[in-house]
Amino acid sequence: MDGHDPENAKQSTTDMTAFVQNLLQQMQTRFQTMSESIISKIDEMGNRIDELEQSISDLRTEMGQEGSPSPSAPLKTKEEPKSTDE
Repeated sequence: MDGHDPENAKQSTTDMTAFVQNLLQQMQTRFQTMSESIISKIDEMGNRIDELEQSISDLRTEMGQEGSPSPSAPLKTKEEPKSTDE
């Protein structure tokens, strides 16, 4: 004999097939978990952006009610010094 048992080769192929299938299943499970996590984080970010937009809208409305300049007008960060020679 040449050292290759056909039954052994068949069993080895079956074992390798089972191993590869198991590995692929594990990879698919991990991929699915990661995908769900990413989608969840994207949804959370979308909700936070919606809340931020609502807060900005509320602030604009509040500013408009107080007679402040419109949000599209440039905001002054410092008051301009008043000249005394007028």
